[in-house]
Amino acid sequence: MQLETFGMAGLFISAFISSTIAPGGSEAVLAYLVNSRQHAVEQLVMVATVGNTLGALTTWWLGMWAAKKYPAETLLTGKQRKSLRTVRQWGSWALLFSWLPVVGDGLCFAAGWLRLSLFSSILAIFFGKALRYIAVAYAFI
Repeated sequence: MQLETFGMAGLFISAFISSTIAPGGSEAVLAYLVNSRQHAVEQLVMVATVGNTLGALTTWWLGMWAAKKYPAETLLTGKQRKSLRTVRQWGSWALLFSWLPVVGDGLCFAAGWLRLSLFSSILAIFFGKALRYIAVAYAFI
């Protein structure tokens, strides 16, 4: 495998893991790859955004699955209840902030729990995460 391909694959994996309930540092990987100048910035941003969006959709799916198995809201923690209220109030628009550390995972989980439209969830998650990665990438050019 070429070093360039490994860099892109590593960015994708880092972005995916960073967007699930596991902590990660995809911004640092993106910054490193932007500084290495081996790839087009737009390509790096797209790979990171897609990986991070797919990770967030995994959390969304977990929320949907949890709602089927445990429909009672009383089972949720305080943070999860707050996320649920926020997503109920704002709908898919709340997912524009899915890039936020800790809070973003709760928003995605709540959106799945509430069974928000998958299509509108994908769009909001993707757009929010893309803006974040664009800002990070251009900060390191």
